[in-house]
Amino acid sequence: MTAVQAARRIVVVGGGPAGVFAAIEAKRTDPTAHVVLISDEGCEPYEKPPLSKAVLTGKARPEHAPIAGPKGTAAHDVVLERATLVTALDRAAREVIAADGKRFRYDAVVLTTGSLVRELAQLPLGMARVHYLRTEADARALAAALGGCNRLVVVGGGLIGLETAASATELGIRVTVLEVAPRILGRVCDEETGAFIAAEHRRRGVDLRTATAIVGVRNTADAVEIETSAGAILTAEAVVVGTGVEPNDELAAAAGLTTDRGIVVDEHCRTSDPAIFAAGDAVRFPTPRGLIRLENWRHAQDQGAVAGRNAAGANEVYRAIPSFWSEQYDLYIQGVGFPPLQPTRRIRRPLAGKSLLLFEIADEILVYAMGINAQRDLAAARRLIERRIPVDPAAIADSNRPLAALLKANA
Repeated sequence: MTAVQAARRIVVVGGGPAGVFAAIEAKRTDPTAHVVLISDEGCEPYEKPPLSKAVLTGKARPEHAPIAGPKGTAAHDVVLERATLVTALDRAAREVIAADGKRFRYDAVVLTTGSLVRELAQLPLGMARVHYLRTEADARALAAALGGCNRLVVVGGGLIGLETAASATELGIRVTVLEVAPRILGRVCDEETGAFIAAEHRRRGVDLRTATAIVGVRNTADAVEIETSAGAILTAEAVVVGTGVEPNDELAAAAGLTTDRGIVVDEHCRTSDPAIFAAGDAVRFPTPRGLIRLENWRHAQDQGAVAGRNAAGANEVYRAIPSFWSEQYDLYIQGVGFPPLQPTRRIRRPLAGKSLLLFEIADEILVYAMGINAQRDLAAARRLIERRIPVDPAAIADSNRPLAALLKANA
């Protein structure tokens, strides 16, 4: 860039981890660029994982975990536009348009619009005593409700639902979890691991009901009554709905960008408009398995960083190794890699106490690992997966042989 050229204008839409990392990396890649991060919330962008855990139990507040660090986005020379809802993209004029009429001119845009809660018709958004957990305002409202709650019903046996159930149980609240599927965590882990986690919830006093649907809801003056498909009537002072999310791709679709149950991007995080990039929960991106969409913090951070650098002139390829983590009571649950549709081998490494470790191998390559309270092993497993190092099934099944030794042997 010569002295007479104008600084590159990069606009990032969305204040989650994908957006924050996109903005920071765009500025780092092109220090002369003018980078604007637009968030529809009125606060500094914050980490969302604590919302269903430490925030509900009163151990932390959202502002305690700013994504950009203790000094916020300003410390990275990123302009933060708070409480600003983006309603349209004018691709011809290269402008991002906000609800208040403000327009932001751009040379490149990064869309990190995230996801929207999947609403249940019987328990709609805005219904009294019914809570969906997505933002810090949601978490504050739920934490306040739990303060005067004796009985809580959680609808959905996924990670968010179970994290909320664990937090409420720690507060001394009687919790019932309703899951329509035959078991909890059906999209997250294998049946044996799911049973292990379910047993811990039941041991803690959670009434966990699987293969159970809601057939009726009645809101009384001081409680919600839920009728289940088993004919039971459950009464609770509060209900939390955790039945998943949908990609927030409406802005992209309205602008004429290619969408398919999410914003479609190429391996460089570029949309069908070469000036517009996208990252995070809202995005479907290419992998050896075809186009997929991921919903986890690590993916949002990593893809956001690549999208931001490419918006600033780089040409990086995003290669994802998916991962997730969840905290429930004293269980630290992690997974890394792509679970194969038909693994060649599934191997469990024996661990003591409340610990589990599962490996899935395809064609002698470790492709997926999941563990409970096995952080060190999972860190080594991630490196084995990333490097596609052939593994000996007997070696990874032997708890006396550190996984790190397999890395050193193939260094």
